[in-house]
Amino acid sequence: MPSDRVLVVGWDSAPHQQLFGEFLQVMPNFRRIVDGGLWGPLRSSHPPITVPAWTCMLSSKNPGRLGFFGFRNRKPGDVQGRWIATSAAVKQPRVWDILSRHGKRVCLLNVPQTYPVSPVNGIMISSFLTPSTDSPYTYPPDLKPEVERVADGYMIDCENFRTEDKKWLLDQIYEMTDKRFRVAKWLLQRERWDFFMLVEMGTDRIQHGFWKFIDPRHRRYEPGNPFENCIKDYYAHLDAQLGELMEAFGEGTVIVVSDHGAKCMKGSLNINDWLIREGYLRLRQPVTEVTRFDPSLVDWPNTTAWAWGGYYARVFLNVRGREPQGLVEPSEYESVRDELARKIAAIPDDEGRRMETVCHRPQDIYTGPYVNEAPDLLVYLDNLSWRAGQDIGHDSIYSFDTEIGPDDAVHDEYGIVAMRVAGGEGGGKVEGAQLMDIAPTVLKAMGIEPPPDMEGRSLI
Repeated sequence: MPSDRVLVVGWDSAPHQQLFGEFLQVMPNFRRIVDGGLWGPLRSSHPPITVPAWTCMLSSKNPGRLGFFGFRNRKPGDVQGRWIATSAAVKQPRVWDILSRHGKRVCLLNVPQTYPVSPVNGIMISSFLTPSTDSPYTYPPDLKPEVERVADGYMIDCENFRTEDKKWLLDQIYEMTDKRFRVAKWLLQRERWDFFMLVEMGTDRIQHGFWKFIDPRHRRYEPGNPFENCIKDYYAHLDAQLGELMEAFGEGTVIVVSDHGAKCMKGSLNINDWLIREGYLRLRQPVTEVTRFDPSLVDWPNTTAWAWGGYYARVFLNVRGREPQGLVEPSEYESVRDELARKIAAIPDDEGRRMETVCHRPQDIYTGPYVNEAPDLLVYLDNLSWRAGQDIGHDSIYSFDTEIGPDDAVHDEYGIVAMRVAGGEGGGKVEGAQLMDIAPTVLKAMGIEPPPDMEGRSLI
């Protein structure tokens, strides 16, 4: 039976193994949802990263229809240009746009890809891509002074979660979370919202900053370290907040969800150094020390491919007629791409063991008008357990520090979903759920038929 009201609580990067496993014992409110409702792993987007994942979830469209494949995106045919996928890049309606058109009152707090803010039938407070609190981060604009007052100085994000000062980082994460929760409770008291959604980024920040302290499989794990329980303790803290949010929201459907999961980072594979070693990437002059990769360093007329790094590798071919100084003939494009994919998939780890690497061709995983603007290969190194390093000049293709600071975790292809459906009975574990199922589920719960162009299916 439709509830007409839905509360969505997003925990960015929440890992299904822990949330449905050992953490469940310290999370009574979350456990109540699991025990009495639908729950299970939630397959993320390709790639499983914050942008595009949250927008795939809330629009029920794949990146080939959205037109972005990460925070930063390449301008087609331009080896130098790149652009950041802010809210201005989102051309497809998200669930709150549909609800606003149906006259539903919506309240959005920290949902990724909402900066710059846009008008809704209610309230919007933008997310971590907001440059700072000096920016206009609320809709309506006159809400900002009230948010600052209630939060006693609102925090968009942790200033630097890739730091060795772990005590400072932990304090920052809790402070940011508590300020956001204070604002959320205040917003819930303002009116009886039809749709209320909050996304907490502290989950992502604490996992990237502290995973090596909790996971014996991490090569830098030290038994008995002072942070051994810090991630579990933080989720217990979030669970208490979840209970208060549910109480303040009142009757309605509650959905707890993550955009992707998290797991131990085994290392960083320096993908451009490998391309140089194999003769696919040529430099104008050799580098003698670790150097930030820059297109100006490349001998483009003699280069076949180059890559961007991150939690997955984006490999681009230098195609004649597409890139300014293309080398790969269009007639040879598929054979060169297949060759690269085979060779990358065969790279062993630092101890010579076979890695479970998958090289995705965008035509195999996307549909829509922007498929050909995707990277030529999306590479998940060892099932995403290794990240891709972009810099060049290392002594080895294997590194165990990132070029952007300390980072202990990578992304898992499966996040979480757990929901208590108003007026419904518990359904137990749900199989085969994927990210794009969430938007039609929200609409169905509110008695609105999902648009036929949504790619997901309702879970209820």
